[in-house]
Amino acid sequence: MAEEQRSLRAVYEDAESKRNTIESSFDSNSSDFQDNLLAAIKLYEQCLQIADQISLFSPNESLEDISSVDLQYLLLNYRIAELILRINSREQRKANIERGQRSYEKFLKQLDNYDILTKDDARLLEQYLDSPTTFSVASTADAAARRDTKIKRFKEEKALRQKLEYLRRNPLALQNDDTAYRDLQLTNVAFATHQSFAALESIAQELHILSLAPPPQAPSSQPQVLDARERNGRGDGYSERLDAPMSHLSAGMKGPLLDKSGKPLRPFTLTGKRTEFREGVFRPDHSLPTMSIDEYLEEERKRGGMIDGGGPQSQLTPQVDEDDYDLADKATMKARDWDEYVEANPKGSGNTINRG
Repeated sequence: MAEEQRSLRAVYEDAESKRNTIESSFDSNSSDFQDNLLAAIKLYEQCLQIADQISLFSPNESLEDISSVDLQYLLLNYRIAELILRINSREQRKANIERGQRSYEKFLKQLDNYDILTKDDARLLEQYLDSPTTFSVASTADAAARRDTKIKRFKEEKALRQKLEYLRRNPLALQNDDTAYRDLQLTNVAFATHQSFAALESIAQELHILSLAPPPQAPSSQPQVLDARERNGRGDGYSERLDAPMSHLSAGMKGPLLDKSGKPLRPFTLTGKRTEFREGVFRPDHSLPTMSIDEYLEEERKRGGMIDGGGPQSQLTPQVDEDDYDLADKATMKARDWDEYVEANPKGSGNTINRG
């Protein structure tokens, strides 16, 4: 039995080594990651077989009857379920989910047999066993109660995580203190319990989504069914398409231009612009300018698109020709009219609001 126990420990150490390698990997879709994943699952399953052969756990025992070293083997089903859900197989996704669900269930039932579960966890296990497909950690009817439950479980999980980190940072204390080592193993079990219930809730939701998906269509060996146009089509090459194939369009453009007697066989055009056409082949794809800038401005000025005046020239006062009496009279009358307007409308006369 001691030899079998050592064999169990050796296989378990190999499985843990594989799992640590998986946890340190980032590309879960790579072939190496998936190979290590399957190898770790196989090693953990071997550990389960060895544990069953040596009757490591018995329903007649209690938690105190399990040695501190053997407490780590309570996590075998949990490790298997955790790794199975990471298998990247779209075709076998539903089967893998159900397989992981069964492993989580075995893990929780084993803990329940040893009375390791707390009252809340035992109640959750009963709810799961009553309805695995609609299981939820928190109540789905009352939003406030659901929120409080989520917060409570999050705080519990955070406390367990901090406790695990503290115990793992002091390996020397664990070597000489069996109580501290046992506390570490039980904390691992409690943390795995929290993770298991959360995973079971996610599994129930994913299975519900997969149940709504249409069944995959099996590849058919029968030929593809033609549509109405192809079924009613004739076999003489007739088609209802308005655009004829290119072979039909270019059929009359092949062959010689003239026959032996000089008679044209197909239409053609005589042109003397061979050099012009040849030079126009390799030209820019944009339109080149057809006039200069000055010509463009002149056209805009004729079209009325440009306004003359403004600038410094607009500030210059035009010089009045003194010999032009008509122009001088107009300027005098304009100035006189402005003076009369200013006298008739003194400054501020239009402001009727702020008068005293």
